[in-house]
Amino acid sequence: MTPDHATTDHAAADPVTNQAELVPVAVCRLDELPDVGAAKADIYGQPVAIVHTEDGDVYAIDDICSHANVSLSEGELEGCQLECWLHGSRFDVRTGAPSGLPATEPVATFPVTIEDGEVFVSVPASLIPDSEK
Repeated sequence: MTPDHATTDHAAADPVTNQAELVPVAVCRLDELPDVGAAKADIYGQPVAIVHTEDGDVYAIDDICSHANVSLSEGELEGCQLECWLHGSRFDVRTGAPSGLPATEPVATFPVTIEDGEVFVSVPASLIPDSEK
């Protein structure tokens, strides 16, 4: 399991996360996530799948399949592959890259930090309302 105060920067070369100022947002406690699997979080209107692998790592990817408007957090996790339940596309939670058809476009990834058991996901500052800044 990822130790407290550990930073696990799992953002891939992704235009959403790498070309914008990122702001960490507290999403949940680590013990609120499934031991292995995904949970959906809504971060200022951005649906994000928070994925906890059997190795104890935590990743965050866009929760919407790039092939169809379907929640990825409802799919099955096998290793680091999250499967879209509707058509069977698989996405690598470390990079967002699809590894099976019909999806051909990657999904966005977001850096994850865990501090004192709290899971933080860094999202573009543009998502955060001015009243929260």
